[in-house]
Amino acid sequence: MTLRVYNTLTRKKEEFVPIEPGKVKMYVCGPTVYNYIHIGNGRPVIFFDVVRRYLETQKYEVTYITNFTDVDDKMIRKAEELAVTVPELAKTFIQAFLDDVKTLGVHDATLNPRVTENIQEIIDFIAALVEKDFAYEARGDVYYRTSKFTEYGKLSNQNLEELQYGIRIEVDDRKESPQDFVLWKAAKPGEIYWDSPWGQGRPGWHIECSAMVRKYLGETIDIHGGGQDLTFPHHECEIAQTEAVTGHPMANYWLHNAFLNIDNEKMSKSLGNGILIRDLVKQIKPQVFRFFMLSAHYRNPLNFSDESLKQASNALERIQNAYDNLKHRLATASATSEIESVLTDRLAAIANQFDDKMNDDFNTPDAITAVFDLVAEANLYLQQERVNAVALQLFLDQLQAFDQTLGILSQQTDELLDEEIEQLIIERTESRKSKNWARADEIRDLLTEKGIFLEDTPQGIRWRRK
Repeated sequence: MTLRVYNTLTRKKEEFVPIEPGKVKMYVCGPTVYNYIHIGNGRPVIFFDVVRRYLETQKYEVTYITNFTDVDDKMIRKAEELAVTVPELAKTFIQAFLDDVKTLGVHDATLNPRVTENIQEIIDFIAALVEKDFAYEARGDVYYRTSKFTEYGKLSNQNLEELQYGIRIEVDDRKESPQDFVLWKAAKPGEIYWDSPWGQGRPGWHIECSAMVRKYLGETIDIHGGGQDLTFPHHECEIAQTEAVTGHPMANYWLHNAFLNIDNEKMSKSLGNGILIRDLVKQIKPQVFRFFMLSAHYRNPLNFSDESLKQASNALERIQNAYDNLKHRLATASATSEIESVLTDRLAAIANQFDDKMNDDFNTPDAITAVFDLVAEANLYLQQERVNAVALQLFLDQLQAFDQTLGILSQQTDELLDEEIEQLIIERTESRKSKNWARADEIRDLLTEKGIFLEDTPQGIRWRRK
């Protein structure tokens, strides 16, 4: 099975061939840390986490970098509004971001570099562009000369003439051309700044990623990703900057996820329809939101609504219940090692189906279909009065293998541990036998409060999480 990915640069699916066999260098643009992240920010965070996870299940060694923009115009304005310094603001919202994405089951990046930690590298990058005549200084600012880079627009499939009429361009008499973009901004009175050959100032937005990609991953990387909105201008400008300096492709594969809409409307400040992730997970399980995000192909728009969340919750519950039922039956299953070959063949076919879909440009909705095929097989097997421990373990192992990629099964953090739940159930049973109804009811209320539901089955009491 060969992994094929849709490359925004070529606008077609291509076989994925890493620069170095067995290793993947991957960079995904991170947040500007001036506020809490909303559910729209959650789509690239979750999707690229799944890409990284799947590559690792395929035995790739993945170096995964996602940055923090910890100084820019928005941060300066927000810091002034809150009467704090820019570094203080950044510290608060970097930690908030890390907390929020951890809640969503996102694995830690290999590294989270910050702009303010890489100022010298950024200055050196700009100086190289000036030396090569791809950039020029104008009254303390430094601009990129887009007309010098003949391939400008190749990622977004536009030319300079189209760009002039297709985007809103800020009028600035310091620019040689309206399409030129800023690399270094001269500091205004009272603003945070660093010394540079062009005076006191700070980096522009686009240059930071070019400098950090080269520093931490090299001149050419395997995968560069982000939301669809970053294709132009951010990633277009990154390409122009990097390739002007290095003379090599910045990335071999460019991946972009589509937008998330809310009730069929685009998220926007003017509509006031942004929902913070930290607010959402107070109402629903984080795994439900993650499952919802993976229920559509990443390049297709996705609509967020109460109904879509309900559907995701119901679907995920089917998977979680099957997983919990398998674990429950395993405790009392026979220890025989015999297992029918037809079952192992079927599980192998489902595993291949999952990989086939993930290898087709990370097609998570169809991969989830394979998960449900496995759940159907498991539920059918669980209907038997006598079950085989080896077979149950095979089902569990396969579900866990799928979850290494998807990350949708319940993650236990501050919840009761399985062992604690089992002990409480035993204590409740003993309390009922001794007619200590008060203690039995107290334990049941505690379990209900923790989202644990008890069910009587022919094999005894079993429990499941809500």
